Amino acid sequence: MLNYALRRMALALLVALTVSVIGFFLIRLSGDLARTLAGPNATAEQIANISRAYGLDRPLVVQFLDWLFKFLGGDFGQSFYFRSPVADLVIARLPNTLILGVSALAVALLVAVPLGMAAAARQGGWTDRFAQLVAALGQSMPNFWVALLLMMFLGLELGLLPISGSRSVSAFVMPVLALAFAAQPALLRLTRAGMIEVLEADYMRTARAKSLSPAKLLFKHALRNAVLPVVSVSAVQLGHLIGGSVVIESIFAIEGIGYLAWESILRTDFPVVQAILVVIAFFYVLLSLGADLLNALLDPRIRGN
Repeated sequence: MLNYALRRMALALLVALTVSVIGFFLIRLSGDLARTLAGPNATAEQIANISRAYGLDRPLVVQFLDWLFKFLGGDFGQSFYFRSPVADLVIARLPNTLILGVSALAVALLVAVPLGMAAAARQGGWTDRFAQLVAALGQSMPNFWVALLLMMFLGLELGLLPISGSRSVSAFVMPVLALAFAAQPALLRLTRAGMIEVLEADYMRTARAKSLSPAKLLFKHALRNAVLPVVSVSAVQLGHLIGGSVVIESIFAIEGIGYLAWESILRTDFPVVQAILVVIAFFYVLLSLGADLLNALLDPRIRGN
């Protein structure tokens, strides 16, 4: 198990470094940052002064190494617009995004796993058809459209929930529902497919021959083996929810890192965009690593690969 964990950690660090390099150079190669900061009416001398002030006149490799060493030391740079350390901005906004992502994943799992199990246990019945309809709707309806529908009916028509802000628990209900609705299709389908495969396995026939109760068959014998792909996809979904919350946070004015990224892109605040990109990439890597290790604990066969 230790060797497997070390191999996965080394691969995770390599992926994180690769994403950092690609993200840094893509932002730098997207245009002349000094000219963007100076504005359209700036003179050549003003542009040169800004370039020297921010170190943009140095070779890209030197700029990257300087940024990387500072980033590893906790210095994410200085925001061009907010005039404050980027690390403070990200740390202040990150909790709202984490609450939003984790809550949405929890709601998606609470819906997808039981519904997927019920659909597999009654394959071809009305429960199975209903589960597939829910999954199809979640996959076909964009989360921003779901968010607008929720805002229209629960917020404006019924007045049950606030339509914007992040200062109360109730303000997170509609954003969480919108994200969870989009996250549940993959989880539901994987749970259903995994349960169907497990229920048809030989050892399940043996368990049925022992006259075990249906609940014991499903939860003790079938669910543990069927849940392995769900664990991996849940980690990916959480990373997607954290990194892809820009639209939902913008619609509901949730003060998270997604909304901060949107503000920074509009204001050409590249240090903030760069930091958020790397932070989100690290979340993806850490979540994938955690899913791999958890799967290895649940299924010893994975460690020998």
